[in-house]
Amino acid sequence: QLQASGGGLVQAGGSLRLSCAASGRTFSSYGMGWFRQAPGKEREFVALITWSGGSTYYADSVKGRFTISRDKDKNTMYLQMNSLKREDTAVYYCAAYRGGGYVNTRAYDSWGQGTQVTVSS
Repeated sequence: QLQASGGGLVQAGGSLRLSCAASGRTFSSYGMGWFRQAPGKEREFVALITWSGGSTYYADSVKGRFTISRDKDKNTMYLQMNSLKREDTAVYYCAAYRGGGYVNTRAYDSWGQGTQVTVSS
């Protein structure tokens, strides 16, 4: 299971750090990823980190502003979000990456419950 936390309300230009605690079978995944879903829109890929080598991948819309990381000892993944924009407003989900096209939701399972991020102007 995955437990996401750390969302909240922040002004544009501000920062938030999301956390995702992993347990159970998620340990056997290739990595962990973040997706987000804004009202009326499809869920979209944000970032991925692999468990072993710590390779990272980002959506173009967040490159240079967001940083994904993981603490293997704590089985926890993080998403540091800086220079937040109104368009970053969404529910953020973490999930276990099982392989394949990493921008596709079908490559993931064990989705967490999501945490709301709201960026105000």
